[in-house]
Order: sequence, then C-alpha cells, then structure tokens
Amino acid sequence: MAKKTKKVTKAKVPKKAKSKKKTIKRPEPGHIIIGKSKDKQVHWYVVHAFSGQESRVAQQLKQRVKSLGLEDKILEILIPTQEKIEIRSGEKQKLKEKIFPGYLLVKMIITDQSWLTVRTTAGITGFVGVGSKPTPLEDKEVKAIQKFMEMEAPKFKTKFSVGEAVKITDGPFADFLGTVENIDETK
Repeated sequence: MAKKTKKVTKAKVPKKAKSKKKTIKRPEPGHIIIGKSKDKQVHWYVVHAFSGQESRVAQQLKQRVKSLGLEDKILEILIPTQEKIEIRSGEKQKLKEKIFPGYLLVKMIITDQSWLTVRTTAGITGFVGVGSKPTPLEDKEVKAIQKFMEMEAPKFKTKFSVGEAVKITDGPFADFLGTVENIDETK
C-alpha cells in the first residue's frame, strides 16, 4: 500500500505597505512643553536652580506639575543652551553649553498654587524678582534668547586668549615660551 501524501502549500501573506516616515520636529531636550494656553496672564519667569542640576530640576518640576494637575498653569520649561565646539586632544567636539548656568525659564500663570509648586520643587532656590514677587520677562527678551539658542553656526570655545603666555609642547618649537597673538576660529 502506498501512502498518500498531501501537498501543503503556504498561503501568501500580503506584505505590509511601506509607510512613509514623517519627520516630526521634536523640541530640544532642554525645552519641555507641558501644555498650551492663550491666556493673557501667561508670562515667562526666571527661576534659580542648583547649578549643574538644571535638567534634573526641570524633569522634577514637570513631574510635579503633572501629578498636581497644573498643566493649565505651568506650560513650558526652558533651559537655554547653545551648541559650541571645543577642542580636546586635538579633536573638535560639539557640546551643548548652558547660556545661563543655574537658571531655568518657566512659562506660567502666577497663582498661589503654581508659585508654590515651582518654589517648593527640589533643586529650585527661588524666582528672580524683587522680594517674593517674581518679575516676568518681556516677550522680546524670551524671543531673543530662543533665537540665540537656534543659531546655526556653532561658536568655537577656546581655552586661550590674545596676549596670554603659553608653553609650546609639540613640534620644532617644543619647550619654548610664547604669546598668543591671534586665534583662528576656523581651524
């Protein structure tokens, strides 16, 4: 007796159509958008934080705003940074440098609860202003800061200044002393 075998064919599964990837412009890591409002009482305020802890403080403030349900009062947090080029070990490296170390910009509507939320966040030492009343920034000042942050050409961060005495460590003039006459930022 011969065994009968069934021929099994695989069903063709239609391939998924390739979707076109949309490029979404994401905000800078130092710019946290929590909510939006067209209220006329919305202003930018400067908040003093522990220097070097700006990102951590901004994340904590964002978390507190969400947990307390104040998304309609505290809208944005901005850590002003700019891209710089620094030369280390003879290599150019891009880095983000804080424009105002130790400070955050917060876009908010000042109420007793929103003021207290910002003021009592760990790492924040207080608002910038006269006495206990925060002073709002003008819109043109904030736009100037944001424009400065978005500048395309990175600035070169040099560790020398014109007229500074230096010791040459490599090349035919090794171990000689010299004075910086000019700095060529294009190299």
